[in-house]
Amino acid sequence: MKHFLFYSFVLFFGHSLIAQKAPYSVRMAESIMGLHKDSITVKEGKPAGWDYEQGLLYKAIEKVWNRTGDGKYFEYIVRDINRYVQKDGSIRTYKYDDFNLDNIPTGRALLTLYQQTQPDKDKYRKAADLLWKQLENQPKTKEGGYWHKKRYPNQMWLDGLFMAEPFSAEYSLIFNHPEHFNDIARQFALIEKYAVDPKTGLVYHAYDESKSEKWADPKTGLSPHFWSRAIGWYAMALVDVLDYFPENHPERASLVKYLQRLAPALVKYQDARSGVWYQMTTQGTRKGNYFEASASCMFVYALAKGVRMGYLPSSYLAAARKGYAGILKEFVEEAPNGALNLHKTVSVGGLGGTPYRDGSYEYYLSEPIRKNDLKGVGPFIFASVEMEIAAENTLGKGKTVATDYYFNREFRKDWNGREEQFHYTWEDPMHSGFKVWGTIFRELGAKTTAIKAAPTAENLKNVDVYIIVDPDTKKETANPNFVQDADIKQISAWVNAGGTLVLMANDTANCEHKNFNRLANEFGIRFLPKNVNMVQGTQWEQGRIDIPTGNPIFKNTKAVYIKELAPLELKAPARAVLSHKGDVIIGVAKVGKGTVFAVGDPWLYNEYTDGRRIPVVYENFSAAKDLATWLLSAKK
Repeated sequence: MKHFLFYSFVLFFGHSLIAQKAPYSVRMAESIMGLHKDSITVKEGKPAGWDYEQGLLYKAIEKVWNRTGDGKYFEYIVRDINRYVQKDGSIRTYKYDDFNLDNIPTGRALLTLYQQTQPDKDKYRKAADLLWKQLENQPKTKEGGYWHKKRYPNQMWLDGLFMAEPFSAEYSLIFNHPEHFNDIARQFALIEKYAVDPKTGLVYHAYDESKSEKWADPKTGLSPHFWSRAIGWYAMALVDVLDYFPENHPERASLVKYLQRLAPALVKYQDARSGVWYQMTTQGTRKGNYFEASASCMFVYALAKGVRMGYLPSSYLAAARKGYAGILKEFVEEAPNGALNLHKTVSVGGLGGTPYRDGSYEYYLSEPIRKNDLKGVGPFIFASVEMEIAAENTLGKGKTVATDYYFNREFRKDWNGREEQFHYTWEDPMHSGFKVWGTIFRELGAKTTAIKAAPTAENLKNVDVYIIVDPDTKKETANPNFVQDADIKQISAWVNAGGTLVLMANDTANCEHKNFNRLANEFGIRFLPKNVNMVQGTQWEQGRIDIPTGNPIFKNTKAVYIKELAPLELKAPARAVLSHKGDVIIGVAKVGKGTVFAVGDPWLYNEYTDGRRIPVVYENFSAAKDLATWLLSAKK
């Protein structure tokens, strides 16, 4: 019995210690997934159903998946969403005829799932098409603004911008609806035209075009108060829509200006002592007012992401940090087992309906305050992820990482039947792409780009890291671009001047070794004409390579999976940094002021970094981050 109690003690408190070491985003995701093991329930005492809170949590968990490369987060989303999406694309509990914008945001998860390599995914596209159809037919104001719901005629709510527009923008980008970005921009422009208060810079919760609602000002049609969460929805909508808005669209600059206009107002009404925000934004210590969790998290997320993406000056990061520290102090509670709870999220805030919500100060303070409400938990994870990125993204500031799209140049049909380049590209989200690795570089602060032509002094001029991966054979591309003498000369000069070159070959059957080796030989490296780590089916252990303690590159990684690779032969100045069973797997050369890294496989593509395929013992995601960190470091 004593041994059992001791084991239970270690297990219990060991979990607690592990949880304490994990980032807050991971800890909250784990905590909320523990509370919602089987399905995500939004309303207490009612069955789970298709709802925006569920979609908000999906996106939060997706962010944790992207940060960790742990496939269990992806699988959690899949399991839950499959409770609703049928094979024909119909959505259980969803009511198209309600024309309710709150039904749209869960569609963002549909777009994520459809873009992944997996079977039977067409149903996600069909379900997303259904939500898109709703938006196409959504009732609108005379000037083209979406009604928040069919039962709320003529009304635009700030909530609706977050509910509809990030999904709308991503769908438009993926499925080639460039004309729709004008409509997206119009939704924000109408809010800016009618709902912004020129005195405070804040935005009123809603606008009634007909000016007939009891809550609406008879002259302006505006609701009477600034409700923090409504403003939070709007701020998050701006920074998320910009992820998909075309760089060359004439209205993109307007969206950035809206955020720049709003940010000073958010900081102005941030509580100076606690760092968080009140439920009623401008009312401060007025009787009944209180610090509110969801809005505080939303504001921190919008400010931090706005800085990271370059929309806001870096000075706003201080307000975000102060706000996040306040969130942890005011709202976050740690249970004895390390799980987290988030307190003080107001359950709801609306206008009209039955019983009638008049938009008064007293009304907003009358709604219940809840623990672990998803409208707070989701934005807390959003904010945590941004603050975790902010803590490490100075490493790559001002640096550019380029991948070669010239020697490796393969094409396929995209979602719309058009030809697109894929395979080891930053943009490719399927198992064949480098999207996961690209996200790691960007979250470390670097810019990612592509070199689509032969390397020259001009197109390498501002590049810090240049990745050449798996040059084509004639099997992959009808007219491959082989490495030429001129290419070798340009790349060698760039490396000697201080560039960091990454050479990733492939097994002998899938990579053009002859000319690629001419380049590699310049740095004392040769990809050998043999294959090692041949893996049969899912016998993963055949592709295992252990990383010795003290490895200068992979400081946080213990074991990786690399299959069917070409080992290396090295001579000075190259040296081995990872070997396996007598074969050199990875080599590094210091050449002039620059550095060359070489490996015989493109092993960091999505299939082996997103955590969905190989067992968790193989830490390829960790290796991808370790390598990115090393490549971006000033000293190697």
